[in-house]
Amino acid sequence: MEITRLTVFCGSSPGTDPAHVDTAAALGRELARREIGLVYGGAHLGLMGAVADACLAAGGHVTGIMTSALVEAEIAHTGLSELVVVPTMHERKSRMADLGDGFAMMPGGFGTLDEFCEAVTWTQLGVH
Repeated sequence: MEITRLTVFCGSSPGTDPAHVDTAAALGRELARREIGLVYGGAHLGLMGAVADACLAAGGHVTGIMTSALVEAEIAHTGLSELVVVPTMHERKSRMADLGDGFAMMPGGFGTLDEFCEAVTWTQLGVH
């Protein structure tokens, strides 16, 4: 199966290791180089912002999925190819899974772990 869009789950924080930001940026550049679209949580902060910014800077297509509450909190990336605003976190996870042909997880918190585990479970059950 050819992957045309990769859903990346990662933190809205840069964490404590600068290598994580560098790796997120490298992933974004590589996705653009391979003409694979990025689907992610839509934030301009942390690892999310690093992967999105690098992908965009390299000419890639980036789709962010974010709840309206997070948009109102002003953490949405305003320079994306596309920002999809949804009402709930559950719908956010569902849209991210629907739009991606594959999944990757980078460092993050409990939300990142929750998103990735749900995607793995859906894949295992044949839902995705």
